[in-house]
Amino acid sequence: MASDATPDVQTASGSVVAAEAAHFGKLAADWWNPHGSSAMLHRLNPARLGFLREAIDTHWHGAGTGFTPLAGRTALDVGCGAGLLAEPLARLGATVTGVDAAPENIGAARAHAEAQGLAVEYIAGGVEAVAGRQFDLVTSLEVIEHVADPAAFVAGLAGALAPGGLMVVSTPNRTPLSRLAMITLAEGVGAIPRGTHDWNKFLTPDELTGLLKAQGLTIGAVRGLAFSPRHGFTISDDTRLDYLVTASRG
Repeated sequence: MASDATPDVQTASGSVVAAEAAHFGKLAADWWNPHGSSAMLHRLNPARLGFLREAIDTHWHGAGTGFTPLAGRTALDVGCGAGLLAEPLARLGATVTGVDAAPENIGAARAHAEAQGLAVEYIAGGVEAVAGRQFDLVTSLEVIEHVADPAAFVAGLAGALAPGGLMVVSTPNRTPLSRLAMITLAEGVGAIPRGTHDWNKFLTPDELTGLLKAQGLTIGAVRGLAFSPRHGFTISDDTRLDYLVTASRG
């Protein structure tokens, strides 16, 4: 899947891989173009925002009817790109911090948020950039497959999650379907920029939930992101292509 993250180059500093950050930094100027290099993320966003809203309402016992269910809460989006998720979180009422390894993405994110009249704190760096801070909601969508050390990355996410908080992570599954759809086809025809993914770095749901449990988190929902030509991306029980996981800290 196209990534919200800006990964690193094959030098790694903390969670960040420099080559990956450079790859995504080159896409910064085009991030908000729904027909550009990040078009796949724009197509993904409605489904994953619907999932996120449902997870928020379930976790904090919301009615699902208010416009700002995150009012009075803090949110951290790790691998925020140019703000495709951070801005909706701000509109849901959260005080939002976005972190991304590519300074170019942070520049684009700040400019776009300012133009929208949204106050979002953006920081260039990896999850280490917010060490010592905690947030009610921690999100990291399509990012963990690009980091230097997934276990250390999850530890960083867990460290940023406040007691009683909610975490949402998404990533491609390591299956024959994801290799065919996301690398052979999508990257092959340019729907996703070439070189975005390394299939060997994809995590299965069991692997990702194992890393979350190792940090003392409780697993909630595990749902798939499926695609059909007729309906586009939808939340599904089929996790073979891509999936989302919620986790919480008691």
